[in-house]
Amino acid sequence: MSRVLISVSDKTGVVDLARGLAGRGYEIVSTGGTARTLVDAGISVINVSDVTGFPEMMDGRVKTLHPKVHGGILARRDHPDDLQAIAAHGIQPIDIVVVNLYPFAETARKPGVAFDDLIEQIDIGGPSMVRAAAKNFKDVLVVVHPSDYAAVLEAIDRGVTAEFRLELMKKAFAHTAEYDSTIAATLSDSARVNIALEKIRDLRYGENPHQKAAWFALDGTTSHVVSGFSRTDVLQGKELSYTNLLDLDAAARIVLEFTEPAAAVIKHTNPCGAAIGSTAADAYVRARDADALSAFGGIVGLNRSIDTAVAEAIVSTFIEAVIAPSVDEAARPILARKQNMRVVTADFRAFQESSVEYRSILGAMLMQERDRVTEVNEDWKVVTKRAPSFDEWQALRFAWRICAHVKSNTVIFTNDTKTLAIGAGQMSRVDAVNVAVMKAAAGKVSLAGSAAASDAYFPFRDGVDAVVAAGARAIVQPGGSVRDAEAIAAADEHGIAMVFTGRRHFRH
Repeated sequence: MSRVLISVSDKTGVVDLARGLAGRGYEIVSTGGTARTLVDAGISVINVSDVTGFPEMMDGRVKTLHPKVHGGILARRDHPDDLQAIAAHGIQPIDIVVVNLYPFAETARKPGVAFDDLIEQIDIGGPSMVRAAAKNFKDVLVVVHPSDYAAVLEAIDRGVTAEFRLELMKKAFAHTAEYDSTIAATLSDSARVNIALEKIRDLRYGENPHQKAAWFALDGTTSHVVSGFSRTDVLQGKELSYTNLLDLDAAARIVLEFTEPAAAVIKHTNPCGAAIGSTAADAYVRARDADALSAFGGIVGLNRSIDTAVAEAIVSTFIEAVIAPSVDEAARPILARKQNMRVVTADFRAFQESSVEYRSILGAMLMQERDRVTEVNEDWKVVTKRAPSFDEWQALRFAWRICAHVKSNTVIFTNDTKTLAIGAGQMSRVDAVNVAVMKAAAGKVSLAGSAAASDAYFPFRDGVDAVVAAGARAIVQPGGSVRDAEAIAAADEHGIAMVFTGRRHFRH
């Protein structure tokens, strides 16, 4: 009789699998909690201790580490010496190994988990069995993902192919590699970082049609792992592109800065408009109308569920994609009017929890803490003779949260609820002001009485002069230039208010 060994932490689907294997003539060997689950379901099971002749011991630390287990897995069916060896020692071959590992990742995510409890979630026997079965994949099926259970039963029915065995082997080694990488990353002193990536899907192409591209989930256990875009659902529309994902990321980052309803419209990772409002629809319309010409074909981010009102507003013009925490059922038919528009929902909590970011450069990786925008605190200082009015303070706070997400160098103009003009990614701050002024003129937007934000200090007073000439009456900037005194003097000459934050927000 063929024999299968089943020992799983994640018991999803295991009863159906075991019942299917038993019905196909397999003898089932199992351990601990898995055995109890199967017996409770009425499935006949041989306990692994009856195979080895030794009881499970040390609170389950030792149960499958035995020649009668590993000999049965590793014996090569086309090697007479192997078969003679297991026969001489009364070892029965094991033909299928179904194993997934202790929930180390889930345990590590628990706040305040004790170190000793974490260590106990380091699986020893499981990885050993998986690796042994994967090494002997030509003779042993190794199954580590519940999503493969149905395919295994189908393969047995039609005849297991060498290609199917190889595919399961690759998944098995990826499973143990990710497990070990997760442990190493969790216990690391940061001298070495192991990054586990799991492909979500291939993309049509990269930034350009001649570039191949794929979308991977960055997985792991510690709080520094970004997991937001590994938890998305694409509800409708064309396949997401590489640039769509970059723009969706930029949109999510902006709206996450706000607790009130917020919306952002993105083009080429920069906002062409961002706003807050009393409702998601109100915020979206303000963000879109901040630069309606540029918003055409843009990417939309919302920090509220898409209801019918905001759905109607979105479909009233051409939008490439939208991301939000959820979509109301009543809004789905409205969005479906634009069949090609991508609609993505994501676990925004995962975005908020992420704290470290990775970026590739040629032959190396960079890692940094995620930039967080701080609210007005003891570092924010009024440096001019005139302090901002209440309304100006509100506008400065809004502008500061947006400018941190615009490519450097940037100077933006806002009121207290929406952007008015954005000068993004210029080589000088004066250029950034000039671009913003040009955009405002094109949209017939007045910058008189606006607030301005600069992501880094003004190295010369000419930037301040340009901002004032554009119409701003208050400026927020980090400060820190050797010529800060000149910038402050310029602001005082013009009678405007200026606030230093003490923190720069470059974005490259």
